Amino acid sequence: MISSAPGIENLTLRVAQEIHVRAGLDVTFAALLEQIGPGNETPDGKAVPLRLEAWPGGRWYRDLGDGNGHFWGVVQAIKKPTLLEITGPLFMSYAVVSNLQYRLTEADGGTLIKFCHSALGLIQEDHREGVGKGWSHIHARVKARAEAGRAGASAP
Repeated sequence: MISSAPGIENLTLRVAQEIHVRAGLDVTFAALLEQIGPGNETPDGKAVPLRLEAWPGGRWYRDLGDGNGHFWGVVQAIKKPTLLEITGPLFMSYAVVSNLQYRLTEADGGTLIKFCHSALGLIQEDHREGVGKGWSHIHARVKARAEAGRAGASAP
């Protein structure tokens, strides 16, 4: 079966968010790494076993144990505690590539995280509709974790 190609507007996705955190850069960056790594979970509290190798070329993947899992991306750039970029398919197991950018700066007695997720490919509609909510959940958990004062702290 051959189908016509969708227009470019249907092949792209962009989510941009700013998160204001009442914690320093180092604590906020550590909380980010914890939340998108071993501290990740779904909005209903189910653990998502993610691993992040926080160095250039490091993998970001879902570890299902016994050598099984899903590749989400690779660390394209990291400058602790101000930058993290990841490129890969993320949670989308089809013809798509994403770029995540986290830029952290000191602001208003805390940290400002500027986040951007850009994607190009055959993005499924359910992913397009849910991705903003998913990132909002993750970022709320990063904020709570950092403001609790410890990167390893459980977010409320």
